[in-house]
Amino acid sequence: MCGIIGAVAQRNVVPILLEGLRRLEYRGYDSAGLAVSVNGGLTRVRKPGRVAELEAEIKIQKTHGNLGIAHTRWATHGVPSERNAHPHVSEESLAVVHNGIIENHEALRQRLSEIGYHFTSDTDTEVIVHLIHFHFHQEKDLFQATRKAVTELKGTYAIGVICAAEPNRLVCAREGSPLLIGVGIEEHFIASDVSALLPVTQKVVYLEEGDVADIGLLDFRIVDRSGMQVSRPVQISELSADRAELGGYRHYMQKEIFEQPRALAETLEEALSHGDLNPTIFGDHASNVLSAIDSVTIIACGTSYHAAMVARYWIESVAGIPCNAEVASEYRYRDSVPNPNALIVTISQSGETADTLAALKHAKSLGHVHSLSICNAPESALVRESGLRFLTRAGPEIGVASTKAFTTQLTALLLLALVLGKLRGRISAAQETAHLDALRHLPAMVNQVLLLEPQIELWAERMAFKQHALFLGRGLHYPIAMEGALKLKEISYIHAEAYPAGELKHGPLALVDSDMPVVAIAPNDALLEKLKSNLQEVRARGGELYVLADQDSQMQAQEDVHLIKLPEHAGLLSPILHTVPLQLLAYHAALQKGTDVDKPRNLAKSVTVE
Repeated sequence: MCGIIGAVAQRNVVPILLEGLRRLEYRGYDSAGLAVSVNGGLTRVRKPGRVAELEAEIKIQKTHGNLGIAHTRWATHGVPSERNAHPHVSEESLAVVHNGIIENHEALRQRLSEIGYHFTSDTDTEVIVHLIHFHFHQEKDLFQATRKAVTELKGTYAIGVICAAEPNRLVCAREGSPLLIGVGIEEHFIASDVSALLPVTQKVVYLEEGDVADIGLLDFRIVDRSGMQVSRPVQISELSADRAELGGYRHYMQKEIFEQPRALAETLEEALSHGDLNPTIFGDHASNVLSAIDSVTIIACGTSYHAAMVARYWIESVAGIPCNAEVASEYRYRDSVPNPNALIVTISQSGETADTLAALKHAKSLGHVHSLSICNAPESALVRESGLRFLTRAGPEIGVASTKAFTTQLTALLLLALVLGKLRGRISAAQETAHLDALRHLPAMVNQVLLLEPQIELWAERMAFKQHALFLGRGLHYPIAMEGALKLKEISYIHAEAYPAGELKHGPLALVDSDMPVVAIAPNDALLEKLKSNLQEVRARGGELYVLADQDSQMQAQEDVHLIKLPEHAGLLSPILHTVPLQLLAYHAALQKGTDVDKPRNLAKSVTVE
């Protein structure tokens, strides 16, 4: 849940490291630091707080060097502080940066302390640097010392290592946390995320589990877990530096909300180019796999789990097969009943979400053979682990609160439901044409919803300084209510909860009063009249309603009912359209409160630890 960048070059790498850290800020962090090799020694600079504070200190110290590693830390072991910030050093001659969690750090710490190593932090990472240093004294070779050290680690790690005695050598290793090598001309880089390297290279090599890499100016070599030298392909990243720029927007979240029409259009491009609902959009063998399955289990975390919950409604309604949505961190620790004929669908924006990756591996260990990943990162571990895949084309999502990644995930899941329905003969040719026409029109419909922003800003002004909020939905839109509540919590820090509207009278109604705004999603579907009755229960208790309705819902604004009307009911696409105003509501509430919209407190973008 933090960022790594490293470089070995014939130029000063400090500006490269700092720019890489800036591009990793979206992942969430509480401190930053770097170490460079200079004149046979190491120079280290660390600061709690933002990268800008680290950069200011580096300018004062005039730090420079041709070999270096840098890190943004999100606290797990030890409070946010300079002493706990990375890089960690041993004997002022060897430095390490680390993502992940070392589960046996206490035993290693005790052993290393007994042989004379002095610990200056509360982190699990410090055991790594001392352990490598211990082996370096024996091996006299940084690569071999790192290889020996990682065999003693239990847990997850992506590490970068430099040593004052080897000023043109960068060593790295990974197990359970993402790490890649960037390939330049007579210079090489490492990073936990390709976005950190976009200013210097788009040529990348993704390390596999258990890999250790020895990196120099001119070349690099990789050995696998068994010690065999291996070749990993050099790939050209599909991301571009300009896509990750803020442009004229105030925040990345705002930019990403307004990028949704483009993101949806690009996500749908391949699917619509076939002229029919073609299973091959999920992979060459998708037709055989999707015809053979008899159920679907969708595994995800956070916002992606809300997408999974919507998909459960779609798949059971459209395809007529059982579907279950699972929280990844729970699925892997409960005694589930495996079904070899089920399709395991995993969803992740980054493709590196630790719980989701572990859940997929757990499902495979239970005997599940059919897997599909829905992901925004084509080169990610999740995609490589899955038999089938669908790549959302959202582009880089920098804001911690997911927006365009969520709506493109929903679009991918709707395509899955439609393809499954077609393969089972539940969709006629006329219905298929109608669905494809609606999907072609989706980006334009989202553009229409974005035009409602001024009305949503007025809602945000009224709600921003409330302490609590309640979100209500029914059917397909209950998970959208959950997503709306999550967005408000994430960036405005207003406590918000979501309930199926029919559950109000079973408890939540006790909370409703004039200080509890109630946001309701009221599409003109089969449950609208039921929902209207639920909303009357709120009004009867003095609650103030904020209702998102469709144009054809025949609802009217009143003194205690604030109403915004979206376009006419969009059928299966309705959850996607109703998501957008909830994103804007959270964004403008956060603006009113003055919170850090893109980097909310205590949260990280890519959750790569359990």
